[in-house]
Amino acid sequence: MTRNVIHWASAVAFAGTLFCAYGFTPVASARQAAQGAPAQQPTAAADKKPDAAPLQLDTPQGSPQSQAAPTVPPTPQEEADYKVFQAIPQNDIDKRIPAAEGFLQKYPQSQYRPMMYQTLVQGYLAKQEVPKMIDAGEKEIALNPNDTPILGLMGQTLARTLNPKAPDAMSQLTRAEMYSKRAIEVTPTLTKPAELTDDQFNNAKNNALEMAYSGLGLVYLQKGQYDQAIPTLEQSLKTDTHSEPDPVNLYLLGLANEKASHFDAAVAAFTKCAAIQSSLQANCKSGIDTAKKANSTQLSAPK
Repeated sequence: MTRNVIHWASAVAFAGTLFCAYGFTPVASARQAAQGAPAQQPTAAADKKPDAAPLQLDTPQGSPQSQAAPTVPPTPQEEADYKVFQAIPQNDIDKRIPAAEGFLQKYPQSQYRPMMYQTLVQGYLAKQEVPKMIDAGEKEIALNPNDTPILGLMGQTLARTLNPKAPDAMSQLTRAEMYSKRAIEVTPTLTKPAELTDDQFNNAKNNALEMAYSGLGLVYLQKGQYDQAIPTLEQSLKTDTHSEPDPVNLYLLGLANEKASHFDAAVAAFTKCAAIQSSLQANCKSGIDTAKKANSTQLSAPK
């Protein structure tokens, strides 16, 4: 995984039905927003600038001890095909996606499966093909249960794309909570890979934790557990090392505080969100007005 995936994660689409009460419809990617591409309105994307630092916390070839299905030693032809795949530029997702899919079909027991699934997660997320991204992510987790960047990304994505009217809504919410909690549990125990610098390793861990806390905070918000959602979303923002925080998390923190009758805290979160140039600015400005009005007519709950 590259760190680009972590940045794109904050722009995964919300399901419109999830936030109907809050005026949400499905959102476009941060890359679309930054480039001015057409998008559905209103949108909720975090306009973060990607960073090229590597984000591989697990072994690219996978760990035989953690793989759910057996591997077989690569043949010379498999090694040759893998080198061809590696030669495809990282940003050429239109070539890397079919190449990875073809490799998996040709070599279903390859030790290089984790690399292929990570590539598919990155590619399908960039293309906003969320069901395919989730399918690839779950296959990677089955192989590498401690792949914390994927765990964090999956927890956040499943939470942000939940359709509560879907037949599998409860299952999706449960998986979002499980993956997020797993990432939070495992990330502090990781050993730095030799190929990463200390800064790269710490950034990778922070990115994984940022997404995991974000996903878990949204799970709590969806369950109406506002007193748990608030500190969890705050922790996501604390672990965010980018120059600007994810406005989605600030917006969600504002909502959680408003629902918990912490109106001053809601105004503060919405104000920070509104100060960031993103497609959430209008929502956050509206949130400021709503929280201030509630503060003037309702009793605030102590924090």
